[in-house]
Amino acid sequence: MIKKVIAAVVLVSLLTVAIVQAIDKKTEAPQTSSEVSAAAKEGLSIGAKAPDFELKTLSGDTVKLSDLKGKKVMLNFWATWCPPCKAEMPEMEQFSKQIGDDTVILAVNIDPQLDVKGFVNENKITFPVLLDTEDKVNETYQIISIPTTYFIDSNGIIQNKYTGSMKLDIMKKYTQELK
Repeated sequence: MIKKVIAAVVLVSLLTVAIVQAIDKKTEAPQTSSEVSAAAKEGLSIGAKAPDFELKTLSGDTVKLSDLKGKKVMLNFWATWCPPCKAEMPEMEQFSKQIGDDTVILAVNIDPQLDVKGFVNENKITFPVLLDTEDKVNETYQIISIPTTYFIDSNGIIQNKYTGSMKLDIMKKYTQELK
């Protein structure tokens, strides 16, 4: 009988501690507006100017986004270990063969410490693969999940964003909507 009473007291005590801690969390000081807005953001917003960046390709060439002004840009963030990224690569390659000179695909790799060159060769990728070695572009574009693709118009404005593995028809649709 005493064991049951002790067990009940311990259980009630633990429950009381849990409730008090839950109430304390609710009454903590509110976050600043910048903390709230930073937490609420899920990437850059449509209609915003695409932040400029400069990255090296696998072959060592430098690509600067602002140098592509006047062209439509499909800016894709991906990693070699990401199954949805791997799934969309063949369709991105197919799309790269169908686009005209006014459209560019840039695939920003966020895990350059891995064998990106091997992945590109194995999958016969011919569009530019950029290496974000310092993770700066990934952070600037506020990438939360991959793959994430931004569609940037010829004036450098983000017109659309797609998160997840894209099919060819989506790539065509979003780039056709760019001016």
